[in-house]
Amino acid sequence: MSGDSDCTRTSPSAGSPSDTELLPDRPKYVCSLSPDLVTKAREELQEKPEWRLRDVQALRDMVCKDYPSLGTCLDDAFLLRFLRARKFDYDRALQLLVNYHTCRRTWPEVFSNLKPSAIKPVLESGFVTVLPHRDPQGRHVVCIRPDRWTPSNYPITENIRAIYLTLEKLIQSEETQVNGIVILADYKGVSLSKASHFGPFVAKKVIGILQDGFPIRIKAVNIINEPRIFKGIFAIIKPFLKEKIANRFFLHGCDLNSLHQNIPPVILPEEYGGTAGKLDISAWNELLLASEEDFLHDFSELVLPCDSSPHDLLVSGDADEKQCDDSLRGMKPQLYYCY
Repeated sequence: MSGDSDCTRTSPSAGSPSDTELLPDRPKYVCSLSPDLVTKAREELQEKPEWRLRDVQALRDMVCKDYPSLGTCLDDAFLLRFLRARKFDYDRALQLLVNYHTCRRTWPEVFSNLKPSAIKPVLESGFVTVLPHRDPQGRHVVCIRPDRWTPSNYPITENIRAIYLTLEKLIQSEETQVNGIVILADYKGVSLSKASHFGPFVAKKVIGILQDGFPIRIKAVNIINEPRIFKGIFAIIKPFLKEKIANRFFLHGCDLNSLHQNIPPVILPEEYGGTAGKLDISAWNELLLASEEDFLHDFSELVLPCDSSPHDLLVSGDADEKQCDDSLRGMKPQLYYCY
């Protein structure tokens, strides 16, 4: 992130007119959307180009008024991500921004030292990658393969860090902000012991981030090669899913024809019955690792204002951990039964 996070200096409403001269110059926003995407953003996201900067300024003023200590980037391009993700609803965009920073504060195992070089072993394993071609709707396809993870090598939080950084890189594109992404998860070879690492506490946090703590539109989640154990995994996940997101899950089993109805073979690798050649993870790994500098700005632990209420927090602490531990004990017999 770039830009000054001190609202007392950056808000146009703060101080006298002479103070304006002291304000730092912000990067000037230049729209990179094609005419077709401008139209799509207007129709689907309620984004009006003629009001765009006014809307950004309104969100900036709300941050400075309600969360002056949030420590967030206030650049136009950065705030636009949150407005687009919430269809230019100011209040919902503000809450998403607060949640975005709250997630980082409440899960240090994931958000400390958040940079591509720190998750190089995960990238090299092929656990997460992005297919080289977008789908017909202009959406990137994020491919996740849990079978590539060896739990004895590093904890599950490293996988989550890799997914998060992948999303951070993707969301830099305005095209992705408008079109969203598609997830392809291959559960081939996922065992009971591996599934047990993804308990309700981790599930709640991950889903909380994806649904309410990150400015990206997840348009579909395609599950392929899911074993019987996935019924137990999905039983853990589903209580935390909003109905809208739950309806975007598609379970294909081993039926590649079913998968191809959602993702065309022309962009899929041979491993999934596609015609785009072998799955190559090197291109995405190189792109992400070359973006190290992009992730060296404000990824430090952030502090919310002292007057923030517990309702503003995505994760409410020990009580939720105890509830999730209780849920995990209840889910384990179901996992064994499904396995």
